[in-house]
Amino acid sequence: MNAPMPFQEFQIAFGRHLRDPRGRERPAGVPARRAGLYRELLRNNLEGFLLACFPVSREMLGTRRWGRLVDAFFRDARCQTPYFREIPREFLRWLNEAPSLPVALPPWALELAHYEWVELALDVMDVATPAHDPVGDPMRDHPVLAPALMNLAYRWPVHRIGPAWRPRKPQPVQLLVYRDAAHTVRFIELNPVSARLVALLQEVGASGTAACVQVAGELQHPDPAAVIAHGAALLRELRDAGALLGVAT
Repeated sequence: MNAPMPFQEFQIAFGRHLRDPRGRERPAGVPARRAGLYRELLRNNLEGFLLACFPVSREMLGTRRWGRLVDAFFRDARCQTPYFREIPREFLRWLNEAPSLPVALPPWALELAHYEWVELALDVMDVATPAHDPVGDPMRDHPVLAPALMNLAYRWPVHRIGPAWRPRKPQPVQLLVYRDAAHTVRFIELNPVSARLVALLQEVGASGTAACVQVAGELQHPDPAAVIAHGAALLRELRDAGALLGVAT
């Protein structure tokens, strides 16, 4: 009779078999039915975390393609974190970095997955609300944006993709995605000029007017006052929507 495998070696061998039952032998002494049930439990638990983050991707890809992706992720990915809530981020990283995927994806699929992940990332982002004056003038002072916020650019209109509509060609879009004071994740579609203005407000401690003047200079705009007026209107919109909290104190 063969000597039993050391426990750590057994764990590694069993884990490899659970990930890839067709390619890795089952350790001696483990019943096939029990191993299959355990694998199904782990695989379905993993998929549950993914479905909570990527419901639109799942619906757009269909049962067969989605299932093959989950199976390959379970088999091949090596996650860099032990936290369950980070599994969607690891799945997204794997989608972008895997040498090959088991199914062909639509050209917009990776950006759609990123957009869905952003919603989860902002929902759980642990950030402190900075000190601010909620009634200050953001054109005169430095505007304070919502702390859980991402200023994003996509080649595809990911916020519109769904079962009723699939884009046929790229349509670049700028999205400001943020968590408001009620802890609801929202988005605002921006044009490129507005997105650049928001980026400046994130990078430097300038007033709204100073940031608008910089944007006008970058654009070589013949009427800087028009850019300033546009910026003032945008900041009012952001404040009304809860993406701008006030001004720095």
